[in-house]
Amino acid sequence: MNFTILPFLLSLALSQRLYKFSKNNQLNQWVKPLNYARYFTGFLLVVEIILSASNTIRWFWHLFLIGLLLFANQQKEMRPLRMFLLAFAPYAAVALLSDLAEIILNDFYVQWNNYFKNAGLLSIIWLLAILFSQHRQYKAAEKERIKRQQEDEINRAIAARKVELEGLVEERTAELKNQKEELEHALHELKATQNQLIQSEKMASLGELTAGIAHEIQNPLNFVNNFSEINSELIDELKEELEKGDKESVAEIANDIKGNEQKIMQHGKRAESIVKGMLLHSRGKSGEKELTDINALCDEYLRLSYHGFRAKDKSFNASFELETEENLPKIKVVPQEIGRVLLNLINNAFYAVNEKQKSGISDYKPRVVVHTEQKNNKIEIKVQDNGNGIPRSLKDKIFQPFFTTKSTGQGTGLGLSISYDIIANGHNGDIRVESKEKQGTGFTIILPLEI
Repeated sequence: MNFTILPFLLSLALSQRLYKFSKNNQLNQWVKPLNYARYFTGFLLVVEIILSASNTIRWFWHLFLIGLLLFANQQKEMRPLRMFLLAFAPYAAVALLSDLAEIILNDFYVQWNNYFKNAGLLSIIWLLAILFSQHRQYKAAEKERIKRQQEDEINRAIAARKVELEGLVEERTAELKNQKEELEHALHELKATQNQLIQSEKMASLGELTAGIAHEIQNPLNFVNNFSEINSELIDELKEELEKGDKESVAEIANDIKGNEQKIMQHGKRAESIVKGMLLHSRGKSGEKELTDINALCDEYLRLSYHGFRAKDKSFNASFELETEENLPKIKVVPQEIGRVLLNLINNAFYAVNEKQKSGISDYKPRVVVHTEQKNNKIEIKVQDNGNGIPRSLKDKIFQPFFTTKSTGQGTGLGLSISYDIIANGHNGDIRVESKEKQGTGFTIILPLEI
């Protein structure tokens, strides 16, 4: 391609850039004229090729190029293109001087033609350098624009999600607050009822153990309080993640809150049903102390416990023995209360050997022994099993209210606490425990001969 085609290519590039800028920036008054300029530029380019670079057309093209530059420079809307237009200015100036010299001072033009060509070459280098720089800046600006656009979209999505989640959090918080208030009110009533049951022994018979009811009430309330505290912490974490804009963490925390809420509702309904049954429960008075045959009492409750356990689990089977000291003196006790203590300890023993038997240990033979004897001025009743024993770390806690080593729903959490209260406060005695892990546990009731 002849070098003289260059002005036509530059004019075409300039008109094309001005057209796109006007169209993208909604300069509708210039879109149509500049579109015609593109077509006109292409048309004259074809003419230039056919006429083999006519000087007249080349001069015309220089004027057309200068006209486009002057037009664009005068439009305020096209100020962002000034650096782009400045790239064409040296070439346009050199072309104009060269054409004027060729027309008016031909001899001067011929003499200095090489200088004009070099000046034209330098202007082309300047043009390419500016265009290259402009291209890099445009790419960087476009990349930054896309980044800002994406950030704006993300921020809008986060803001919308934030509003939605805040609404959900407020709704869930209100629900949890109402549930907590209801449960706290119920717990207050239950504690008052429990205290009466524990202190006054309000059971009309041995089959109505307060401990089981009390544990069944306290257990779901513990779950409710625990999950309420967890949800309170999760809500604080949720607000922090919303500020950070971490959508994945926000969704994960929201799912955790929802799961905890379902657990709260489940245990709350369970507590509600227990409360209704407990408030309707009958209340009885403590019995009077009377001379009691401890050996006979132990025999009665050992059999009662075993057959009661068998009634609940037909597959259960264990050996049990009563080792009594002959001529053991009778002592004054409340038979129902001591019987309740015996029933609780023996039930625990049978439970322990049953759990160990279920573990599948070969050649294991479950065994429970109740032993009575007189030592000095005291009578000792020992309930021994060969179950799994109590871990050393838990031994100091077993007489605490609502503490149990059994699985959820199996232990009362109050049996040993009430038993200790009956023996220590009601009969001036003591209960001691000895246990070895994997070997078994022994509870010893110590009662004075004269109470």
